[in-house]
Amino acid sequence: MPIRPAHPGRRSLLHAAIAGAVALAGSFHATAAPGDAFPSRPIRFVVPYAAGGTTDLVARTVGQRVGEKLGQPVVIENRPGAGGNIGMDAVAKAAPDGYTIGFGAISTNALNPHIYKQVPFDPRKDFTAISLLGTSTIVLEVSPSLPVKNVQELVAYAKAHPGLTYATAGTGTSMHLAGAMFAQMTQTSLTHAPYKGSSPAINDMLGGHITVMFDNLPASLPHIQAGKLRALAVAGKQRAPSLPDVPTLAEAGLQGYAVEPWFGVYGPANLPAPVVQALNAAFVEALARPDVREKLAQAGFNPKGSSAAELQSLTQSEYERFGKVAKTAGITVE
Repeated sequence: MPIRPAHPGRRSLLHAAIAGAVALAGSFHATAAPGDAFPSRPIRFVVPYAAGGTTDLVARTVGQRVGEKLGQPVVIENRPGAGGNIGMDAVAKAAPDGYTIGFGAISTNALNPHIYKQVPFDPRKDFTAISLLGTSTIVLEVSPSLPVKNVQELVAYAKAHPGLTYATAGTGTSMHLAGAMFAQMTQTSLTHAPYKGSSPAINDMLGGHITVMFDNLPASLPHIQAGKLRALAVAGKQRAPSLPDVPTLAEAGLQGYAVEPWFGVYGPANLPAPVVQALNAAFVEALARPDVREKLAQAGFNPKGSSAAELQSLTQSEYERFGKVAKTAGITVE
């Protein structure tokens, strides 16, 4: 059967329809290109710790500003348990689209794989680094009843009293790591007393039931300022602005000593580069805001953004460094 040519009017309509479809496709491609359309819905920010702590405050403060920058809300989801492993496992298993990110830390992304018998992810392979969030400070403190005024006197006291007990907020925490490194470097025999958080340990310090503690500074600072606890040193590379007269442990004689809990934002592995760039820019900008910096500093947190590559490099080097420390100290968690 012969094919009849299209009617001139119909031909014009057909050409117009094709041209319109091509234009629409081009328009869709322009708006849906990776990175251009991100984000188009709320972002879930998993905090692998309980609500109400310093990490929760940091996540909510910074997350609000990131949401304002990106034009979509950042929804905080607290998923505590197993030293942060439960929450970060949820991040590792999420779709690599940027809509699920996590609040990683020195514990979850450097220490935990070496001390927990089973960790469901590999921090070197199962995450995409986005940006550093900052650092917190660990303080070495004693009860005023203990007859020591500085680190060297504490070392001498510990050697004269083998098995001296020190408290921390829990087994496998960065505070536990700080205590283990202290014992290694001073060649003292110390006994670790893990508590379920800083508050119960501080209560026992104030009650005179225990006399030495490695703690996160924000929790202990009010008691130090009130004279109820005595700060001997901080564990980081630099002195804490809130305790300018308290030396670092390196300054106090332990050359090379440094344990500085750090925190960063991670997504699942294989996040597209444009998504990483958008998230990184938003977090770095938020962390640089004076109002954000002031609020976090008051809580004892030192805000600091970074490039994605810098956080990835830090994760790798700290993973290796603390793996050696944990193995030497025999730190394990069931």
